[in-house]
Amino acid sequence: MKFQRSSGVLLHPTSLPGPYGSGDLGPEAFHFIDFLTAAGQKIWQVLPLNPTGYGDSPYQCFSAFAGNPLLISLDLLAEQGLLSREELAEVPALPTTSVDYGAVIAFRFKMLRRAAVRFFDSAGASQKTEYEAFCAEHREWLEDYALFMAAKDAHGGIIWTEWDHELAAREPEALARWSERLADDIAAYKFWQFEFFRQWGALRQACNRRGIRIMGDVPIYVAHDSTDVWAAPQLFWLGEQGNPLKVSGVPPDYFSATGQLWGNPTYRWERIKADGYRWWIARLRGVMALFDLIRIDHFRGFEAYFEIPAGETTAINGNWIKGPGTELFEVLEQEFGELPIVAENLGRITPEVEAIRARFGFPGMAILQFAFGTDPQGPSFRPHNYSRNLVAYTGGHDNDTTLGWWTSGIADSTRTEEELRSEHEFARAYLNLRSGKEIQWSMIRALMASVADTVLIPMQDVLGLGSEARMNLPGRMGGNWKWRYERQQLRPKMVRRLRTLTRLYDR
Repeated sequence: MKFQRSSGVLLHPTSLPGPYGSGDLGPEAFHFIDFLTAAGQKIWQVLPLNPTGYGDSPYQCFSAFAGNPLLISLDLLAEQGLLSREELAEVPALPTTSVDYGAVIAFRFKMLRRAAVRFFDSAGASQKTEYEAFCAEHREWLEDYALFMAAKDAHGGIIWTEWDHELAAREPEALARWSERLADDIAAYKFWQFEFFRQWGALRQACNRRGIRIMGDVPIYVAHDSTDVWAAPQLFWLGEQGNPLKVSGVPPDYFSATGQLWGNPTYRWERIKADGYRWWIARLRGVMALFDLIRIDHFRGFEAYFEIPAGETTAINGNWIKGPGTELFEVLEQEFGELPIVAENLGRITPEVEAIRARFGFPGMAILQFAFGTDPQGPSFRPHNYSRNLVAYTGGHDNDTTLGWWTSGIADSTRTEEELRSEHEFARAYLNLRSGKEIQWSMIRALMASVADTVLIPMQDVLGLGSEARMNLPGRMGGNWKWRYERQQLRPKMVRRLRTLTRLYDR
């Protein structure tokens, strides 16, 4: 798909400001749209919006189809009369520049449960009709998701393989029995999905009215502890008790000398194919209903994926296995027409992967932070080598901020001190730097001036923040996904500067 020449900002909604401990889809999200408009930006990229599980990661979710209830705006619920301002004043003291997920989850779900009770007690006929229509439209995934989450709560949050055996095995009598037992909790989870999709729809419409497209993110894999695996275990490499036999990851690379062990169960592609790829058709249909553009994380896994035996503690001992390749995207294209997909083609990319991307016209990606060192893809990440059909970033959600990358030494990478010095010398020469001051703006300008059709800048780089604002450090077990900005950090000078570059380079 041909992308128009434009630029935008990468910011996950949890990073928005607000009084309730984490960002959401309420007033501050609409204020962010105002910022994007004033700065001349045409894309807002977000990370996956699904309900987060292990480690609060948007890449390890309880469902590939549901929305995250923690993103529901409590202020908008109050406007509907489902919460009172007095109740919202019960919010505990929470940090403003990071997310304390434990405290946020406790407070927000307390409020969400109150709102659900009031909705079912007092909603008008039209609201109930709208809710019932939503449940009917999304029945294919919503019934399983609501039961899964209610059952998970009833079992103290433990993984589904350790639940009541009959329920874990989805025996029909057990499903019926638990559905009746947990009816109120199931209704609450359905209501929260109704509210999430309603609020997200209003936010997306507000973006589209301003000429802003939203780019969403689709992880190639789903979490083992998810509705998706529990509801369709036959599509994944699982043992008799539902535990993974083979898991996902990537081999050692620039990020880690031992690779990345993600732990998601890998797909049984032969069974997915035999079913006409229906699961992936349904997944993409749901994603396309949420977003205007779609970035597929770890795109190369569709051509070949790195599979690691379950039980390994690192990703060193794995093997590359062939994936579905072109056939999957031919099926999706037949179903949906031209696909608005961006292919994350970072890391060890083979000619076969690039052939799939070229066949369907999917833009690839370039990360400018990788352009000056020893990364094998480095030359292709230098702006003078860009193609037009490309999405270029200063850095992505797995990178340090640009200022942090420039000032924090070898940090988490496998670089030596000598390689770091060489990298900085090359960057200074390439970007014509007299000093490293405001390195992020030098890199933003280089991308804006390039021929790449699409440029995306992490919000941390717009704000000029260091490593303290990093969103994710791959391989770190905790402390990720917490960063938030404060509204007062959005200064008029930044808006003018970004708008000037956007206009100067026809974006």
